[in-house]
Amino acid sequence: MNKNYYAVIMAGGVGSRFWPVSKTAFPKQFHDMLGTGQTLLQKTVSRLEQLIPSENIRILTNSIYIDLVLEQLPQCSKNQVIAEPAMRNTAPCILMASLKIHKENPNAVMVVAPSDHWIEDEVAFSEDLKIAFDHAQRSNALMTLGIRPSFPNTGYGYIEFNAHGTDDAIKQVFQFREKPNYETAKQFVESGNFLWNAGIFIWSTQSVLSAFKTLQPSMYNLFNKGQSVYNTEHEADFVAAHYALSENISVDYAIMEHSKNVCVITATFDWNDLGTWGSLYDKITDDSVENAVVNTRLLATDAKGNMIKTDSNKIVVLDGLNDYIIVEENEILLIFPKSKEQDIKQLRQNVKDAFGENYI
Repeated sequence: MNKNYYAVIMAGGVGSRFWPVSKTAFPKQFHDMLGTGQTLLQKTVSRLEQLIPSENIRILTNSIYIDLVLEQLPQCSKNQVIAEPAMRNTAPCILMASLKIHKENPNAVMVVAPSDHWIEDEVAFSEDLKIAFDHAQRSNALMTLGIRPSFPNTGYGYIEFNAHGTDDAIKQVFQFREKPNYETAKQFVESGNFLWNAGIFIWSTQSVLSAFKTLQPSMYNLFNKGQSVYNTEHEADFVAAHYALSENISVDYAIMEHSKNVCVITATFDWNDLGTWGSLYDKITDDSVENAVVNTRLLATDAKGNMIKTDSNKIVVLDGLNDYIIVEENEILLIFPKSKEQDIKQLRQNVKDAFGENYI
């Protein structure tokens, strides 16, 4: 394996749209959402270990999840877990991780990947990632993997690329586009040179640090002050004192949307961001299956399009119910229209207001 390859896995989110299974104390990345025997985080790590040395994998997470990470990833040392003492979106933690890795290995190239996505064809994923690593290693490009859209999805951001590039695999990014309305999304899909933004980035540490230094000088200077203490026993004190001072901003807004050296590879693997119960339903079902079930024994009559998950393989009997999310998690039973799944984030807040923080 190439000792210059590194991975940074983003594992600090709450996953509020997967409530009630995903709660603040135990978010979705630590759950076996598909009933495979591995949590989403474990699956992500095992996928990356096919190309990247295990000791070069870093887990970025909230400080309250350190014990959960180490419990689920016994092969990782505590030094491989980078804790965020405050929620400041993705740019600050990626910058800090890049500084730490660059100090350890100035020749490092790294992938930043979410911990909660589902990728079926792991061989194709590794092949795409290798192409991106090679290009990032020999150039100063900031790379990303884009997903060819299968329908006009309004829940994803899009990447517009230059369709007239000379390289069939690697295209120059023209611009990033925010989540569109349906008509705009249709135009994107029909044009043929738009991809879904999967939030998977690849770059050399030298290139990404140069981008932060140019485009986010205040943030860069804030975290660069810790250069002498990174990867030492004094790092935690520095991070505790400085991290919360950073701007709250995503890496997309901070550097990717303003950089002129961004390239994209169209992914050859299938991909599901598992962002909502509906996306989980889409992952599990096909034309021969009318209802998606996880840890459930289902008896259904005149019922289809439902997403059902129980916490202990319960028998669920349905009659005349279509397109609902039915989820049992300890004291909570959610029965909610699939068409309103985007409202679950607000519903979670309503439950907190009515019954207390323990339930969210």
